Amino acid sequence: MGSDMSAPESSSSSASSNSSNSPASSTPPGFFTRLGLAFRVLFDGLLAARLVGPAPSPPLALPAPEPTERVVEKIVEKVVEVEKIVEVEKVVEKPVEKIVEKIVEKIVEKSRPPEEGALHLLAILQRDGRLIDFLQEDIASFKDAEVGAAARLVHQGCKKAVEATFALKPVRDEEEGARITLEKGYDQNAVQLAGNVKGEPPWKGTLTHAGWQATAVTLPERPAAVDGRIVAPAEVEL
Repeated sequence: MGSDMSAPESSSSSASSNSSNSPASSTPPGFFTRLGLAFRVLFDGLLAARLVGPAPSPPLALPAPEPTERVVEKIVEKVVEVEKIVEVEKVVEKPVEKIVEKIVEKIVEKSRPPEEGALHLLAILQRDGRLIDFLQEDIASFKDAEVGAAARLVHQGCKKAVEATFALKPVRDEEEGARITLEKGYDQNAVQLAGNVKGEPPWKGTLTHAGWQATAVTLPERPAAVDGRIVAPAEVEL
């Protein structure tokens, strides 16, 4: 009885050794062979481990990409940082006196009232053409010839001041007196209508004045220590 039980074990062991050592056959095993193999895998953990092989390693998780807005913010931050470094290097290269001078100019510029530019221009017209003196004079009792002679001097001086401060050209290129057509959508700030205005454009009319527009302004700088409210200083002859 014992010999009968040992014989299958030896035969099965020899069969397993032969099957493991012999090269794999291209013919699939039969049904009972596969069934026996299944029972062996079920009760033999080592054999099952060899058949399954090592467990595959989990795939590496990639970091989530940053939003595009944050990437742009980082680029802008780097650019601003570089600009600050360059500005600091430029300032360090300058003498201390120049730095203080620039700071004072910025403080004075911000503290100046917005009307100072108009007062400065008025001072120039007074300096070159005595415009304020002429306008403040009561000319009702003067003769026309006297007014004309005074106006000529004022005209010459003010013309010089205006030409030195402004570059002017006509708004319209046509000759005054020419017939022109204003199409729909024309610049209402550049053209002023007069007369009987009715309906909608296009309008046809006569150019009575070509207008003026400034293409450049060169207002001389005024020293920071000068009071801008003093349009013309008092004159004392010694």
